[in-house]
Amino acid sequence: MSTLFPLDPPPGRATRTRAAARLLVTTVAAFAIALGVLSLLDRTPAGPPAPPAPTVGASRDGTDTGAEVRRLQAAVRMAPEAAGPRAQLAAAYLQRARETGDPSFYVRAEGLVRSALAHDPGNAEATVQAGTLALARHDFSSALVLAQRAQRQSSGAGAVAPYPVLVDALVELGRYDEAERALQAMVDLKPNLAAYARVSYLRELHGDLDGAAAAMRDAIAAGGPVPEHVASLQTLLAGLELARGRPGAARRATDAALAAVPGYVPALAEDARLRASRGDLGGAVAAWRRVVARRPLPEHVTALGEAELAAGRRAQARRDLALVGVQRRLPAAGGVNTDVERAAFEADHGDPRRGVALGRRGWAAAPSVRSADALGWSLTRSGRPREGLAWAHRALRLGSLDPLLRFHAGMSARAAGRPREARAHLRTALAHGLRATPWQARQAREALR
Repeated sequence: MSTLFPLDPPPGRATRTRAAARLLVTTVAAFAIALGVLSLLDRTPAGPPAPPAPTVGASRDGTDTGAEVRRLQAAVRMAPEAAGPRAQLAAAYLQRARETGDPSFYVRAEGLVRSALAHDPGNAEATVQAGTLALARHDFSSALVLAQRAQRQSSGAGAVAPYPVLVDALVELGRYDEAERALQAMVDLKPNLAAYARVSYLRELHGDLDGAAAAMRDAIAAGGPVPEHVASLQTLLAGLELARGRPGAARRATDAALAAVPGYVPALAEDARLRASRGDLGGAVAAWRRVVARRPLPEHVTALGEAELAAGRRAQARRDLALVGVQRRLPAAGGVNTDVERAAFEADHGDPRRGVALGRRGWAAAPSVRSADALGWSLTRSGRPREGLAWAHRALRLGSLDPLLRFHAGMSARAAGRPREARAHLRTALAHGLRATPWQARQAREALR
């Protein structure tokens, strides 16, 4: 059984019939047993990031979101009662948060959307930006409510604007059938970069890597208003190509992202992963150090520490991993909920029992495959592998080939006394990109001996 996403061809491509342009997303029934999160950008146990929603502005690297921010700030001063300029400035601040990793932009955006909605509670543009902010803070239930409210407020050309928030919220809440239906409506209304990127992500979640890469290439071809958006998608494509066993294509996509936005940090992180995947641990450590120097986010520091562990640099790894707790305070300062990410980190490098508590809280807030994975891995690492494996099966229910999800399932199965299942998951993990995370890859290889 499969769900169909009929998409018009991206600009510049030959016209095709609606039937021929249908993009297939494999459903749960097809892969319920053979399962395998979260790019992101930055392929952490949390899975790939949601594809970018269209916003205003441009990347700081080679373009000028700052100029757009200043223009919109002037527009707000000129029309202090108007909701529209405030909503647009909030969108620009959210774009800056994407570009810089600085969560203080969330606080600025929040003030603007609150003010806009206080002046005009029915303003759909402001409601959409409020939903986008909720997504960025991992408050997925609020994002869903806001997206549904924006749908009621929208009409005409603005009717598609709430859909990116709606689809992403449904995905993160684990409501995948509803997400597919919402995405179908979105692509019927406007098959653009945002629509193609979300088709790619849903395909990836269902284990259809070839289809995910094809849809991501369509998203890139469709283009977007901000160079950072296309660079982001090129980086995601690089991760997909690596998972498909095509390192050369992954390198080309990474280089394309860096050409579009020189110094683009997610692409530099992908470069580090590529170095690790070919066994260049020294190069990977050096590359991760460059990433951390530019943007010391918790996932980057964790990746650096784990690369150092794989390279036998234990003292350096301990020192760097000790910084992650400090780095976690930055997202929290911007109101970001990181329970799921913290659970995965505690399972590997901290207190697994604390990871279980965080994982349960994350699952209660957003019962997705990625929160199931974090909880299951924490249970396994805390000495409860049978429970952990049951949660790993939940995490793999869509058919994902994500190497970290497969690695966690394999190690859980091994600890639970199911060696055949363990070998199957671990081999799948190594075949689909686990070598890009060399600390886990080394453990998988040792378990397969």
